[in-house]
Amino acid sequence: MYKMALPGDDSTEVAVERRRAAEAERKARIFNTRSRVMGVDLDTLDHQVAERQLQRDAERQQEKHLEHLRRSQDIALLQQVREEEERLSAMNSDLAQYWATHQRVEDSRDADLKCNQQGASKFTMPEAELGPSSMQVFLGEDVEADQRRREQIEKTERDLQAQKQDAEKRRMKEKRIEELIRNKLVHQDLRAVELEALEEECRKAVRMALSNCNHALAAERVETLRKQRRKEEGQSLAEMGHMVTSDMLTECPEAAERGLGRVLTDRWRGMTPQQLSAIYREREEQRLRRQKQHETERAREAAWDLQRMTLARKGEEEERKERELQRERKIQLDQYNMQLAKEQQAHQEYLDKKLYTNRPSGDYFNQFNTTSR
Repeated sequence: MYKMALPGDDSTEVAVERRRAAEAERKARIFNTRSRVMGVDLDTLDHQVAERQLQRDAERQQEKHLEHLRRSQDIALLQQVREEEERLSAMNSDLAQYWATHQRVEDSRDADLKCNQQGASKFTMPEAELGPSSMQVFLGEDVEADQRRREQIEKTERDLQAQKQDAEKRRMKEKRIEELIRNKLVHQDLRAVELEALEEECRKAVRMALSNCNHALAAERVETLRKQRRKEEGQSLAEMGHMVTSDMLTECPEAAERGLGRVLTDRWRGMTPQQLSAIYREREEQRLRRQKQHETERAREAAWDLQRMTLARKGEEEERKERELQRERKIQLDQYNMQLAKEQQAHQEYLDKKLYTNRPSGDYFNQFNTTSR
């Protein structure tokens, strides 16, 4: 029988693909760290940020200490290298002197085998007069070996001297560089001290200028009030003199009193002595009251000036105390930071050397968060 190709059922595959797509979309939504906000502990995160900042400060402080230690070790190493070079140079010079004194070529055992040495014949003849059986210079020998050896020794001595001079120049150059660095550091320290002293002098000058300005303003205000009072007193005296000497006040009072209860202004001839004495007495009382009032104002101004000076002194004292307190707080904070750094280092050593000795591999972490369920 023939087999017929029936259409397959694709609904199962479509459902599987739909579930797979939904699972992938769910994973993308759940494992997205930007949009996932569930389970976030802000206090813990802030605490972790603070701890990380403290750790960075401690590491920065430790790096500074390490840099200082590294610099001191570099200086010690340079000094050791310089001493080693000097020792090698001295050994080389002593060795060359020993060779030149105790290991000369003319003192060797085979000196008699060489031309013009111990026991050798000093009689030489021209090569043209010698026969084949009377040859004194053979192939490979050299009659100028002594001269070449002396030149080689002199060249070696010159090279050693040049090396010693180069080493001395290099040592002097390093010494000058170290002196320049040391002088630069000293100059920077002195400059910092000078800047701090100048800043303190500037603050003192500003405070003194402010105090002088306050005193000058107070004196100017007192002088202005004094001039104003004098002007007012002059105007008052001028007005009173004008009123007393005017025609209206010098009229006779008897003629003006016949007006049946009212004063006839066109016939009045002035005030009586009793009225004048009452006016003078009232004016004197007013002058005494005005003088007393002026004295009270001057005393009040003096008290205000004294209080301002006292407040200024108190403010300077409080500023000085505040600076001392800040300096003590800074010292305490530095000590506390050093203690925290030591504790952090001890805790880190405990974690690295005792607790986390069996560190997990990547396969251990890859088995988590593989599905959204």
